[in-house]
Amino acid sequence: MIKRDIEKKIKEVAKGFPAVAILGPRQSGKTTLAKLAFPNHKYVSLENLTNRGFAIDSPEDFLDQFKNEKGVILDEIQTTPDLLSYIQGIIDEEEKPGFFILTGSQNFLLSEAISQTLAGRISIQTLLPFSIDELKKSKLLKKDPKAQLFKGFYPRLYSTKAKPVDWAMAYIKTYIERDVRLIKNVSDLSLFQKFIRLCAGRIGQILNITSLSNDVGVSATTIKSWLSLLEQSYIIFLLQPHYKNFSKRLIKAPKLYFYDTGLACYLLDILDEKQLLTHYLHGGLFESFVISEILKMYYNKGRVPAVYFWRDKTGHEVDCLIDKGLDIFRIEIKSTKTVRSNLFDGLKYWNMISGISDNKSCLVYQGDQSYKREKVNVISWESISNIIK
Repeated sequence: MIKRDIEKKIKEVAKGFPAVAILGPRQSGKTTLAKLAFPNHKYVSLENLTNRGFAIDSPEDFLDQFKNEKGVILDEIQTTPDLLSYIQGIIDEEEKPGFFILTGSQNFLLSEAISQTLAGRISIQTLLPFSIDELKKSKLLKKDPKAQLFKGFYPRLYSTKAKPVDWAMAYIKTYIERDVRLIKNVSDLSLFQKFIRLCAGRIGQILNITSLSNDVGVSATTIKSWLSLLEQSYIIFLLQPHYKNFSKRLIKAPKLYFYDTGLACYLLDILDEKQLLTHYLHGGLFESFVISEILKMYYNKGRVPAVYFWRDKTGHEVDCLIDKGLDIFRIEIKSTKTVRSNLFDGLKYWNMISGISDNKSCLVYQGDQSYKREKVNVISWESISNIIK
């Protein structure tokens, strides 16, 4: 059993809130985490048709059966969003810290329902697939970064002997045939699958809605709706450009990334780790991995990250900025094992135009050594957590 870093935070907030929601993609380990963190709580899966039917038809009676329990874990709560109103009533009558533990796989649907009913009564935590640190502690991290990127970070790949390609194929098939139909009525599922693959082909790139619309063969409005759907399901995330106005000629569109590189590799028809070395999107996949790791580190501490990228229209760029209010930490990401002086050009340019020349910047690469060079912290891919530390 791999211990999740977010468990400490979830137990902490459960002492101060009557309800805790654990959100995240399907198969990220939400159910396992909830059961381990709250072993004395009653567990109920709302994907079970009998339980779901009871909760929908008689919500008060359904919830009344848990009144003498220490607490209850309601798994996949997004299938019965109306139940949240009745949970609110119970909380307002008799507030018990950490009594309701809710899990859900669609961020938008569940967050929208929570904001209308349980605002101020619930702590929302996000659980993504395994992080580098979690795999290192369990001695399951691959030694070769290409092998790790190809395999991905979903827990089932580490608890079974499933091959990454077979697992990813089943995951995407289930997601499209089940979740897409549940969240949004997409009439042409094969066209939607083409859309996901085309998104994978743009990993690490500036999002161009018009180009994507033309390639898929649907309207720009539909593309925006489908992108939102992938975000809600934790398949992709859009990294927004930093708003700091050092120049009026800044890129204003976001960059597209996948939370899990294993899924992205499958969608790109990468069948083994050796193909990554020469693949034209190797750099984009590595960027996606590093930024996703940074997001995980923040979410695992119960914090919402202020993470951006910066690029002007002349091509100067910094891959990742962490805005900490008074400080902005800069991160360059390079899919190489050899660090050359020109890799620092983006950081140097940003320092020049911003007037900042401190050492709050780093370069993440695929080598195995961490050190300092040209006032920049050079960090090995397997030591990304040092960025936050």
